[in-house]
Amino acid sequence: MAVKFKAPRGTKDILPDDIAEWRLIEETFRQCCARYGYREIRTPAFEDLGLFERTAGETSDIVQKQMFAVMPYGSRHPVSEDERWVLRPEGTAPVARALLEHGLLHQSPLVKVFYIAPIFRYERPQAGRLRQHHQCGIEAIGSPNPLLDVEVIALGVDFLTSVGADGFVINLNSIGCMKDDCRPRYRQALIAFLQSHEPELCEDCRRRLHTNPLRVLDCKEEKCQAIVKDAPVSLDYLCSECKGHFEVVREGLDKLGITYEINGRLVRGLDYYTRTVFEFVHPKLGAQSTVLGGGRYDGLIAELGGEPTPGVGFGCGIERVLLARQANSQTKPTETTIDAFIAVASPIAEDAAFKLLYDLRRAGIRADRDYLSRSLKAQMRYADKLGARFVLILGDEELKENSVTIRDMQRSQQWREPLDQVVAALTALMAERP
Repeated sequence: MAVKFKAPRGTKDILPDDIAEWRLIEETFRQCCARYGYREIRTPAFEDLGLFERTAGETSDIVQKQMFAVMPYGSRHPVSEDERWVLRPEGTAPVARALLEHGLLHQSPLVKVFYIAPIFRYERPQAGRLRQHHQCGIEAIGSPNPLLDVEVIALGVDFLTSVGADGFVINLNSIGCMKDDCRPRYRQALIAFLQSHEPELCEDCRRRLHTNPLRVLDCKEEKCQAIVKDAPVSLDYLCSECKGHFEVVREGLDKLGITYEINGRLVRGLDYYTRTVFEFVHPKLGAQSTVLGGGRYDGLIAELGGEPTPGVGFGCGIERVLLARQANSQTKPTETTIDAFIAVASPIAEDAAFKLLYDLRRAGIRADRDYLSRSLKAQMRYADKLGARFVLILGDEELKENSVTIRDMQRSQQWREPLDQVVAALTALMAERP
């Protein structure tokens, strides 16, 4: 019995009927990024394990539980220390690594880039959370200006609104900096609070309490969420500089008319974040409601061996944008496959049809023909299914006159055109305004 292979658990095929909606999202994102001065960057699908140990944090869930190792198949090839590869579990660290490696941070005082890429995490698959999902994101590296935080958030608002995924709520917070009178002070207050509830915490959070207590605030277990509702908030422990930074961010959003909610326990799931953090949450998506999230990471570049360089950015899950569009009852876009279909009505017209098909395609016209020897009626039905505007009929009569019967399905018109003028005629018609 033949083996029936399926897509691996936690992955999903994107089929031709779905591509139009994916293209809509990706192209809208590219256009938004272009308007804000961001250029595209692409990085490898796998990176050195150490990159994420250093940036996400060795005690983070990403490093501890969620990464896929990349190893040579078979046991003959030993894995050396410089071949500890993993599929990228997030987008920011690879971009930062690439900018450092290629010296782009020395070429401009402010580098603004965007990416669209698959992300891989070993998690329990569910709606909106796949082991391979797709992310679009931006990174602006080189300035500590809080108005850059505002710009990044504004770009996220423009993108999600433009793509029909509006209805989100922006959660905003500041988790401060690493100065002694800022986040370390908050960390101690949080530890003291959590220690009084340690027996009630889940097993993971009891471990996090002693390694990375801020991660407890991000736990999805109901009993832990109930406890942290009474936990101290980071905003009460900010140093004067971080308070001022956050105030400018809030004022900037207010001036743009961008509404938000302060969430003093929002921390995000990666260790490199500093100061501003934010999440765009869509209330209709249930447990996986965060569509877009990000923040500032002023220590990341230095952590990777570069000069201290501030940065800010976000990542947005494309699958969750799709779910948000669906929740908003957005119409799924369709894509016209071809402009012209050649219906071959006689076997002796085969050569002429094939040459005409080639000429149409060379002229930039999307064209196809029948390869299944179907009847003319069946070919017409198929052309209609493909959404072809023009059907070009080649039969015995047309060959005798060295012409083609053109049927404009959009205008319900039909006429004969000399064979050598068909390409020019269709090109002119397609250039006209509908």
